[in-house]
Parts: sequence; structure tokens; C-alpha cells
Amino acid sequence: MSKQQSVSVYLYPKCGTCRDALKSLDRKGVRPDETVNIFETPPSRDRMAEMIAKSGLPMKKFFNTSGEVYKEMQLKDKLSGMSEAEMIDLLASNGRLIKRPIVYDGERVTVGFKEDEYERVWKRS
Repeated sequence: MSKQQSVSVYLYPKCGTCRDALKSLDRKGVRPDETVNIFETPPSRDRMAEMIAKSGLPMKKFFNTSGEVYKEMQLKDKLSGMSEAEMIDLLASNGRLIKRPIVYDGERVTVGFKEDEYERVWKRS
């Protein structure tokens, strides 16, 4: 691996899963350049669109489908009728709608925390 990419972690500091994800990254020698409280500062619309595009994941994977705001807004029924742009705007407008943590280095993106995925994606070669 050549030049190290800048690693950003979008998380909620009080979230146990987010803390576990940071510990996992630390064990792999990945030191985030920034950790962003996703509730206070959700990713910008452009950053959100960029991460979704680079991830190759369906956009629904970026939604915190078990979260209160998702349920209150009844998004389960509404997402299918929304355009991609509307969904990106929605995610960028409220960090509580975003599945966390998101780890992004400009190329690689992980959404949520699964140890086996972190092992595959973030292990330093």
C-alpha cells in the first residue's frame, strides 16, 4: 500500500458498536484522521453521495432502519417512492437516519460494524 489515505469515521460517541469499531480499527493499525459525531455533523450531501457511490452498496444500507427517527418518519413505506437525490438529501439532513459507524478513506467504505468485514476491508497489508 502506498500513500496512506485519510480515514474518517462517522459515529455516535455513546454508541457501543461505534466504540467497538474504533477498537477494531486500532487493532488493525488504522488510526482515523478524524472522528465525526454523526448526530452533530452529518456528512455533507456531496460526501454522502460520494460514499454511497464508492461503497457499491444499495442506498438503503446507509439508513439506520432500527432508529427512532426512521420509524417516526415512516421511511420503511416511503423510501421506495423517493429518488436517489431525495434519499441523499434526507441522509445528509439528519445524522440519526444514518447507519453507523461509517468508515471512509476516499476509496473504501464500510457501513455499520461487522468484525469479519473490517478484517477484510481495513486490515493493513
